[in-house]
Amino acid sequence: MFSRRAFLGIVPALPLGLSAQAPTPPATPPAPRFPAQDDDSVREIVGVSHNNLARVKELVNARPALARASWDWGFGDWETAIDAASHVGNRPIVEFLIANGARPTIFTAVMMGQLATVKGSIEATPGLQRMRGPHGLTMMSHARAGGEGNTEMVKYLEALGDADPKYADLPLTEAEQGAIIGTYSFGPAANDRLIVAKGTRWFSIERAGGSPRNLFHQGGLAFLPAGAEAVRIRIEPGGAALVVEDGPFVMRAKRA
Repeated sequence: MFSRRAFLGIVPALPLGLSAQAPTPPATPPAPRFPAQDDDSVREIVGVSHNNLARVKELVNARPALARASWDWGFGDWETAIDAASHVGNRPIVEFLIANGARPTIFTAVMMGQLATVKGSIEATPGLQRMRGPHGLTMMSHARAGGEGNTEMVKYLEALGDADPKYADLPLTEAEQGAIIGTYSFGPAANDRLIVAKGTRWFSIERAGGSPRNLFHQGGLAFLPAGAEAVRIRIEPGGAALVVEDGPFVMRAKRA
């Protein structure tokens, strides 16, 4: 048996103020939408799933749930990681995402040339071929993204006759074009701005610091943003203001 004095003699002394228990590392502050995954990671995985397999693997291996992530690019134009890879025809990324829990869609099946799956789905749901994917991209667009090996899918969709619907995009006069281009303010923050610009093919709209969305003129200076058919963006006569209408949500932004 040891006396208290003998016991203390064989136990190494600890510095004052410390205990034998290892210190607890500082906790990582949660993201603003915790427990939902942080916006930066979600946006990145969807973005890189178009063309960067190495980065997709890094992100998904670190956080497997990102294989199923979905991002709203604007006005309800939702896109999942597998949607991104599907509409650009990136088979290696599609296969990696599926192997890690991503949920393939009918558009994935179209791009991958899974003819029996696509035929069965359209037979079960007549008119399905007219459905649009992210960014308003059609089934035919996904079939063509599948490349030269997807000719049977292209032929099948061509035979249906309505698998490649186009958005109406009515012409604008020079005066109308000049009137709508500009920056519209809807709040005091630096990025509370909507920017309407003219590209090589279409007009576009983007929030300052965000991603541009293509606009399609429906007549009367009312526009449909790609991938969000229920939304209307209206430019008031002379371009004094821009109005976004999304169901009960209505926002008016004044020209800055």
